[in-house]
Amino acid sequence: MTSQLFANIYLNGLDYFVKHVSKVKYYVRYTDDFIVSTNNSDELFHLLIRIQKYLGNCLKLEIHPKKVTIRKFRQGADFLGYIVFPNYRLLRTKTRKRIFKKFEKKVNNFKSGLISENNLSQSLNSYLGVLSHADSYKFQKKLKNLVRFGKTV
Repeated sequence: MTSQLFANIYLNGLDYFVKHVSKVKYYVRYTDDFIVSTNNSDELFHLLIRIQKYLGNCLKLEIHPKKVTIRKFRQGADFLGYIVFPNYRLLRTKTRKRIFKKFEKKVNNFKSGLISENNLSQSLNSYLGVLSHADSYKFQKKLKNLVRFGKTV
């Protein structure tokens, strides 16, 4: 929690720079991940250079070159474990696989008596909370079936 708080305090200047100095209309940041959206790719490239200069000069930070992607709206934006499209969100495949693997282990631990039903229920509810932010009805059903039937029906 403290690292998130400190990131928000430290990167507040970036928010101001992007929104007020650069006048970017579509910008969102969570801790150290952010998305900038525009209809003009040239504008986006110039903005990226300005953001890199601001981060380097003012905050002594660098953007990891492998973490920058420029995509079209229809391709969606990979952000915080989701693929965000203009009208819906999907869970990233890697995130979905990781959740399923961890939860399957929890179910097995419950069946072996290593964890309580309450512990299993808390894990399920936590994952369902994450999934509630995406179009994930089938995946939610798959997790619930794992609890009920010990497999995905």
